Amino acid sequence: MGDVILSGRAFLAPMAGVTDPAMRRIAERYGASVTISEMITAAGVARGDRETALRLSGSNDDANSAPRVIQIAARDATEIAAAARHAEAAGAQWVDINMGCPCKRVTGGLAGAALMRDLDQATALIAAARAAIRIPLSIKMRLGWDDASRNAPELARRAEGEGAALVTVHGRTRQQFYTGRADWAAIAAVKQAVKIPVVANGDCASAGDAAEMLRASGADAVMVGRAAQGRPWLVGDIAHYLATGRLRPQPSSKERGAIAREHLEGLLSQMGQAGLRHARKHLAAYVDEAFGGACEQVSQLRRALVTTNSPEEAGRLIDAIFATQESEAAA
Repeated sequence: MGDVILSGRAFLAPMAGVTDPAMRRIAERYGASVTISEMITAAGVARGDRETALRLSGSNDDANSAPRVIQIAARDATEIAAAARHAEAAGAQWVDINMGCPCKRVTGGLAGAALMRDLDQATALIAAARAAIRIPLSIKMRLGWDDASRNAPELARRAEGEGAALVTVHGRTRQQFYTGRADWAAIAAVKQAVKIPVVANGDCASAGDAAEMLRASGADAVMVGRAAQGRPWLVGDIAHYLATGRLRPQPSSKERGAIAREHLEGLLSQMGQAGLRHARKHLAAYVDEAFGGACEQVSQLRRALVTTNSPEEAGRLIDAIFATQESEAAA
């Protein structure tokens, strides 16, 4: 990525409403090659709203951490240039443009995956962002808007022509949202269309998935999304496997509990009391990944964990859950 040297070939996806600075810090510590901020909008930058400011503030205050990447979304060339400059000023080491988000709130504003229906406008945005910053620029896209317009290879060619240094392709169309299985083989057409690195995304849930994803797509790296919820160490596990061919031991029950606590405390530090509400989906995922359909005792503790309004009680419940013998067996 320009003069940014990556440690490996496994990225943590920018999942708005899911990832957060605490999750990225944990993923980085366990070896994630790259973590990308949740998407910020040009409109949010212009308004100076609190959520955008939090995302711009980022997670990477450790000089030895993974490269700091901020993702932006916009429809207007002037706005995307301003957002890119704000990201660079906030310390981003590269900027990523979202041209793949399928949600109606984003596509309704003619941003995200909607840009795959207007490649001329998409190209203009890439050119505007590229001209506004000195750091590398990447693009995240889908295969196309629908099966009748799988134009990711053409968008990738245009992005490369405007100076993009990397493209990520989710192996679904926008109309699929997250249904069915990601088509890893279809990403191969993008890899064949450009000389810059290509990252394959969609349904990567294990080291085995990552290896098959690279084989089928010919891509240079993989991006892990929803599968990292409840196990942010997974991205590092995959990076390690792709580098060495060996699987790492999974975290112990005690370590899982400490990670869950760290994630909770990071969200509380960032967001105050609202951090507990944001943490609930993560805490549930940590328990579910450790236990699956476990005993009734764990189920009762899990219910209490995701409903308590007390951060102190949440901490005690995490300790109680991950101290059980069942979690040691599942780990």
